[in-house]
Amino acid sequence: MSKSQSQPQPPPLAGIKVVDLTRYLAGPFCTQILGDYGAEILKIEPVENPRGELGGGKGPDTYFFLSTNRSKKSVRLDIKNTEGRAILMRLIDAADIVVDNFRPGVMDALGLDYASLAARNPRIITCSISGFGSTGPLRDFPGFDQIAQGMSGLMSVTGTVESGPTRVGIAICDLLAGILSANGILLALEARHRDGRGQRVETSLLESIVSILTWSAGIYFETGVTPAPAGNNHPLSSPYGVFKASDRPFNIACGSEAMWQKFVKVIERPELADDDRFKSSGRRVKNRAALTEEINRALAPQTAEHWIQTLNREGIPSGPILTIEEMFKHPQTAAREMLLKLPHPQLGEFLTTGLAAKLESTPGKITRPPLVGEHTDEVLAANGYTPDDLKRLRTNGVIA
Repeated sequence: MSKSQSQPQPPPLAGIKVVDLTRYLAGPFCTQILGDYGAEILKIEPVENPRGELGGGKGPDTYFFLSTNRSKKSVRLDIKNTEGRAILMRLIDAADIVVDNFRPGVMDALGLDYASLAARNPRIITCSISGFGSTGPLRDFPGFDQIAQGMSGLMSVTGTVESGPTRVGIAICDLLAGILSANGILLALEARHRDGRGQRVETSLLESIVSILTWSAGIYFETGVTPAPAGNNHPLSSPYGVFKASDRPFNIACGSEAMWQKFVKVIERPELADDDRFKSSGRRVKNRAALTEEINRALAPQTAEHWIQTLNREGIPSGPILTIEEMFKHPQTAAREMLLKLPHPQLGEFLTTGLAAKLESTPGKITRPPLVGEHTDEVLAANGYTPDDLKRLRTNGVIA
């Protein structure tokens, strides 16, 4: 066994320093990803009203904050103060990456635009996340997830014809923008290996969803027709969606003709394969309502778990529709370490989701979210500030 296999190495982003000027969701999720994989994240928080964000919680921090700010260090700093700005610039000069999710133009007004920072530190990488991007007629509009979901076309294909446009149940634009921003930063780091220079990375909530419309966009490109909402059904395949057993609904995904032929035998309705309405994928999509009625009738005598086990044994994908609680109690979630428990000085125990991308030789490591201002003295001391400096700065309200 090689050393890399027997003993984990430092995480892949060890040694990378990030100045985090983000708030709300998209930006903090981006920097959390980088922190989970070893980057040192210096979360700059205001001296006044830190963490005044959404949600409730058992402790002083909201679950909204806790869900996207693990694996970071907290520094409380008044960056509007002249001396506070000087401290921030010292941190940036020693950093690899600066991330913000202000409206376009705010970083320029603060003197923190890429050109200004790169003149001081040519290796710096900046990343900006906004609602609609730094160009175009909506550049200066405020951007929140619900607005981007509606404008991206996503809501028009979510829900049913009866329900009308429906938002996705999580803040998918924010979260995807965070993921794509982290990806862009990693690409910029890789490019820096070649030429030694940083660059500006940018994305927006709107672009994040437009970029993944895939077949929904493809249908429009090919036909000129806007796709209608398909509800819980796959728009291109059938049977592929939600069906009803004796106790609860569950999912079935017949993704090929071979699966369909096997499926009708498993549910003991082989004659469906010879029905003219269902003889091809296209006909099954067209006659989906009638097919769903026939399938639900066949499934009715048994429980969802019976069918899930039976269908999967035959190679036909099937699975339950779990609540959040049921998912976290599922043995597969535990086996993949997707629920973690960490000690927390205020909460006693901090629950968080695990890492989806698991690196064998250089794994990530999750640490609890920082207490507000927990690392102010540590970080500033590491950047040359003496105890007397810290006392004076705190007295003057520059740090907290």
